[in-house]
Parts: sequence; structure tokens; C-alpha cells
Amino acid sequence: MRDQVLWRKEGRIVALLAERLDIDTERALDILYNSRTYALLSNPDSGLQLQSDEYILNNLLQELERCQGTVP
Repeated sequence: MRDQVLWRKEGRIVALLAERLDIDTERALDILYNSRTYALLSNPDSGLQLQSDEYILNNLLQELERCQGTVP
């Protein structure tokens, strides 16, 4: 059951990321899966999965800015 909840949360975050960056969902999924944010989201000890979708999205966008100097 917990995996389904996390899977749905990931799907919502991907949709939000795609909308925010005006990219397709496949690219947004690639960005999420290759991020430190996703590693934290996948780790139950991090507690990140307890945060709101918007909080996680903002965390991911900040990570992208730090890594690339700009959001793709």
C-alpha cells in the first residue's frame, strides 16, 4: 500500500514539474529520477515523502538551479 501512495505522489510531482517547466512528462520523469530529491523521496528515513507535492517540487527546482545554474 505504501508503495502505491509513493508512486502516486511521484506521478503528481512529475505532472507539476512538466507543467512548471513546460516540458513533456517523459522529460520531467527523467529529471525526477536522476535527482538527489528522488533519492531522498525514495528513502523512508528522509521524511521527504511526508511533505506536500509543492514542497517536494520546490526542493527539486532548487536542486536543478544549484546543479545547472538555471532550471532547464
